[in-house]
Amino acid sequence: MTAQVPDPSTSPARPADWWRGAVVYQVYPRSFADTDGDGIGDLNGITARLDHIASLGVDAVWISPFFTSPMKDFGYDVADYCDVDPVFGTLADFDRLIARAHALGLRIITDLVLAHTSDQHPWFRDSRQSRTGPRADWYVWADAKPDGSPPSNWQSVFAGPAWTWDARRGQYYLHNFLPEQPQLNLHNLAVQDALLDAARFWLDRGVDGFRFDAINFALYDPALTDNPPAPPGGKRTRPFDFQSHVHNQSWPQIPAFLARVRALMDGYPGRFSVAEVVGDAAEPEMQAFTAGESHLNSAYGFAYLYADALTPDLVRRANAAWDGAPGQGWPSWAFSNHDAPRAVSRWSQGRDRERFARMAMLLLMSLRGNVFVYQGEELGLPQAEVPFDRLVDPEAIANWPETLGRDGARTPMPWRADAPHAGFSTVEPWLPVDARHPPLAVDRQEADPGSILHLTRRLIALRKREPALRLGSLRFLDAPPSILAFERELGADILTCVFNLGHETEAWTPDGRFAIIQSVNLDAAAPPGLPPLSGWIGRRLAI
Repeated sequence: MTAQVPDPSTSPARPADWWRGAVVYQVYPRSFADTDGDGIGDLNGITARLDHIASLGVDAVWISPFFTSPMKDFGYDVADYCDVDPVFGTLADFDRLIARAHALGLRIITDLVLAHTSDQHPWFRDSRQSRTGPRADWYVWADAKPDGSPPSNWQSVFAGPAWTWDARRGQYYLHNFLPEQPQLNLHNLAVQDALLDAARFWLDRGVDGFRFDAINFALYDPALTDNPPAPPGGKRTRPFDFQSHVHNQSWPQIPAFLARVRALMDGYPGRFSVAEVVGDAAEPEMQAFTAGESHLNSAYGFAYLYADALTPDLVRRANAAWDGAPGQGWPSWAFSNHDAPRAVSRWSQGRDRERFARMAMLLLMSLRGNVFVYQGEELGLPQAEVPFDRLVDPEAIANWPETLGRDGARTPMPWRADAPHAGFSTVEPWLPVDARHPPLAVDRQEADPGSILHLTRRLIALRKREPALRLGSLRFLDAPPSILAFERELGADILTCVFNLGHETEAWTPDGRFAIIQSVNLDAAAPPGLPPLSGWIGRRLAI
């Protein structure tokens, strides 16, 4: 379907660095709002709820994939980069969404999945027909070993070998995820050109940026060298966990491809690019993918998303590589997203979840870098419990019950506490609504000035109001083991941020005098002790 391309002049003002220190709200479209009564969220549902997102004060909205797809991995298996899947709507619906977002001052960031496609994509259908066709080498094909086994020992993220035999070509093809997600051959410049054309299609429609999914899987060792075993230790629930992934991902030529992406995006002023970087070596890759002015603007890894506990040491390690040195890129951080259990459930450790959610939001808004808020995080939603017979995530089903998968973070957004299915849909949703979620619904929290929703708005406004929080340097302070303390400094302005991540009250306070500008879970502005799961931000005063 063809729809009129929006006029870029209607987009929000685009200063080149609007994204630096920005707050980005992530929408998982299947679970945000259903307007056509099929139990699945859609683009019109996002448009109808943009006022809620704008009311938070965020700078941009990242929308997970809505492209044409057979939905084997719920949109991360793309069958057409330049169209909308009918379950989500049409290109005209997307154009209305982006026009409404821009009218509200919101920028729109979309996912782009550049490492693989669906096996239903026309490119792959052509590629598998013969070894000599025009797209024969657009994907990663290789002959079997003499004994018929796969070309290498590489394992897929979703369990099992990363190779599947194709009888039509008499070869194996590579897939780092599902067999239905064949790996593109980005060593072929024609493939890169085609992907850049897809990006250009959305940029021309007024999209303000891209989040590049699993981009460190984009290139691989063309010699198909076996991966070595992983070092001893660590949790292993999949064959993938037994290897060090030095040959099937993270290949040194990836930054050169990202430089081509950046060159394209530089032709569209004010656009933002952020890489998702998966794996044990995420920080060095994040640095490489964002170095200088010729690569992506930002990157984020899974330092927080896969962490079992929130500790001062975790925050120190996550931020260690980002000291603001010349030529360094800009980090992005998320505590929750569609791929990881919600932070309030991972990290509360039996403590009060509401207190934890409040403290975590204050901490997130205090970090140096861009920050991502996942839908429902502004409500303090816990991880949903999804019974086995309702699981749809292929990873969850394959590894149950050792890993609970991603479904519990993807359940429907609760809009109205007393409505069927919490106001998400008029029919049974694709994933069930957890019984603990309707009491936390948007309408109920709107009516309560003391709710986490209203606190989130105040904290985002604080971040936007205080340049030191958006743009300042970060320096950690010495503190007791359970206390996280750091300073955000910009020019002569110094903000001190203190959090008690432990289970007991701590009497410690940093040296100096402070004017408290924001606190959570404290009974007084400057208490003699810091209760567990409390925090404050104070402006340092001259002595």
